[in-house]
Amino acid sequence: MRIEVLAKTSASPREVFTGIFKDRPDLFTAVLETWRDGRIRDIDKQTVTTPGHEHEQLLHLIDVYGSTRNRKGISIELAVRDWARRDAQAAAVVEEVDSWRLECTRKLFVVLGASEDEAKAAASSLYAYVFGQSLMACERYDPRLSEFKRWIADLIVKPQRSSLDSPG
Repeated sequence: MRIEVLAKTSASPREVFTGIFKDRPDLFTAVLETWRDGRIRDIDKQTVTTPGHEHEQLLHLIDVYGSTRNRKGISIELAVRDWARRDAQAAAVVEEVDSWRLECTRKLFVVLGASEDEAKAAASSLYAYVFGQSLMACERYDPRLSEFKRWIADLIVKPQRSSLDSPG
């Protein structure tokens, strides 16, 4: 997008953008940094918990990030991810955010007693479910959908010992 189009779309004079950003790549870098920093701040906020409340915090993560009330956030997330499919800088920022998400969540699972591999698998499952659920429009699928969501969340948050832990 050209700066002129952006200025017109936002009803701002072109000079507002050219006075802040030296060029288009500078503007794009600022957008990515703002998104990254905001996501990391939110992840830190959503994964901090008092000892003994990790299970509840993981359920809270699923509730917050998988809820239909998060439509604006998921729209921005999708736009940045789509951008990352075509741009190496955006892809690196998305990878950084995803790694941060997974690592913070992994730590909560480890505190609950999961092995490293189990915690990594559970963290990946949690985010795969959250993002998948947030993309679906299935409110009319069954009147018990909220019960189903809680059941799925409980399955993810209560990792079972698996073949990941056995030698071989």
